[in-house]
Amino acid sequence: MTATQSTAEAFEREPVEVTERITADGSSRWPVEAGRYRLIVARACPWANRTVIVRRLLGLEPVLSMGIAGPLHDERSWRFHLDPDNRDPVLGIEFLGEAYRAADPDYDAGITVPAMVEIASGRVVTNDYAQLTLDFSSQWAAFHRDGAPDLYPQAHRAEIDEINEQVFRDVNNGVYKAGFAKGQSAYERAYTELFDRLDALSDRLATRRYLVGDTITEADIRLWVTLVRFDAAYHGHFKCNRHKLSEMPVLWAYARDLFQTAGFGDTIDFEQIKQHYYGVHAEINPTGIVPAGPDLTNWLSPHGREELGGRPFGDGTPPGPPPVGEAVPPVG
Repeated sequence: MTATQSTAEAFEREPVEVTERITADGSSRWPVEAGRYRLIVARACPWANRTVIVRRLLGLEPVLSMGIAGPLHDERSWRFHLDPDNRDPVLGIEFLGEAYRAADPDYDAGITVPAMVEIASGRVVTNDYAQLTLDFSSQWAAFHRDGAPDLYPQAHRAEIDEINEQVFRDVNNGVYKAGFAKGQSAYERAYTELFDRLDALSDRLATRRYLVGDTITEADIRLWVTLVRFDAAYHGHFKCNRHKLSEMPVLWAYARDLFQTAGFGDTIDFEQIKQHYYGVHAEINPTGIVPAGPDLTNWLSPHGREELGGRPFGDGTPPGPPPVGEAVPPVG
């Protein structure tokens, strides 16, 4: 199908507003330092999920604590409604917006996860989700665990960056462009671009286990966080319904392969994902009813991707189990 996208009808993602970096090389006012910062995420959010996975794979848990906002929020921002007294136990705040306003009392832009908060001052340092995981790989290298994989190998960075840009535009953000479109033409354009890109990615992954090289990289992480939410949220809630993920054989096997890899499936809480999308977006789902399905046990079924070879962690090793307090409910 063809469609002409109207700017008035199209969803446009707001840019992040707090883009300072935490660096080890003295290039910013925020130095990498063990125990200084707290990573604030939400299990529901794909952008935050990227940081949770990279933090796990690189073994940064001992030096970078993690606060988890609940799946529900309102105009006051993400809130810590799953914690005792509805407050983050380290920062002592009820709403993430409090940390943004600690950095800027007049802050009125998007209050988003992931966010890095300096614990002592309680202020947000950065919410630059696109840069955060790259900095975990580079700037935080001194704190990587023994056996940490190279998720952003120098030799493949140009290829990873190119794929990341395509995946962001058409898939990561594409499902939102379809779901929040205000007109038929904008929706149909986003829908077409999404599935055209998924078809191209399926072709690429039909003969190779991972997107770039023979190991898991940043590119796989960025694609996977959208795929894992596809059937639970985007297929129905965002009208991305040409096919379910489970009806796209290559991408479904690829997604299950990673789900069953340490550091991926053990970061996913499907109930919180559904509670967020169906419970917060009142303009799309005014009843707030959260669907009972889909069946999740098939995420543990054999995928057969080992036949394509590849070394998931390269010369590294899998991460250990999640820290106490960070485990998610098992599937099945």
